[in-house]
Amino acid sequence: MSDRVVIEMDNGVADVRLNRPDKMNALDGAMFAALLDAGETLKADPSVRAVVLSGEGRAFCAGLDFGSFNQMAESESSSNSELADPLEGRITHKGQQAAYAWTEMPAPVICAVTGVALGGGFQIAMGADIRLIAPNARMSVLEIRWGLIPDMTGTQTLIQHVGLDVAKELTFSGRMVEGQECVDLGLATRVADDPYAEALAMAHEIAAKSPHAIRAAKRLMNNAGSLSTAARFEAERQEIGALIGSPNQAESVKAFFEKRDPVFADPQQ
Repeated sequence: MSDRVVIEMDNGVADVRLNRPDKMNALDGAMFAALLDAGETLKADPSVRAVVLSGEGRAFCAGLDFGSFNQMAESESSSNSELADPLEGRITHKGQQAAYAWTEMPAPVICAVTGVALGGGFQIAMGADIRLIAPNARMSVLEIRWGLIPDMTGTQTLIQHVGLDVAKELTFSGRMVEGQECVDLGLATRVADDPYAEALAMAHEIAAKSPHAIRAAKRLMNNAGSLSTAARFEAERQEIGALIGSPNQAESVKAFFEKRDPVFADPQQ
């Protein structure tokens, strides 16, 4: 694992931190590679029950490293970039997967936003299930400043969070949105004075619940937009059918009536 991303595990909670504080966790090739590696590693680990995604230092992520912009300006096309290489058997290329990995994560992902989440950093944050933001933190699509469009799945995830018209306004303007307005628009879940501490507390609360039920709920909600109403209802029936009477479901009930903390088995991959 690269030192660009640090992962610490504690009772089923993966504490994932972008680790380039001197550059406000800006995205360079090594950071992209580390994000992909972290995503794949955690997705394959059945002991992961919740993920906290944050940035070391004073920012979550300031977006693409300025050195990458210089390379773009000197090149006729960025299509030769390694980030644009497709991933075998995936619907994403490498740059997209750095953000989409968190959407694909079976366990819930809580993003703690401090300082700024700009451009690529903004799109990574949009891949999380829940976003806690500091009152003075700022978010922006930003790519239009560089004559670009969001290309790390942001054109799709943004619409899901804020609606088509707001997504267009933010993308066309590239304007900065701060704290409470992020919540009002749907870019963030809620404001928190200490997003990292509150994200960790929330993650541990989630990790104490049945991981089978949590993963089933995330699957159903993530797939809701791509299925017909009939298919969504059928998926719901299948998920609840698999949960009722299962060991972890029985343990949930038993622990409640015995007034003790439940002890859950990890899902099988």
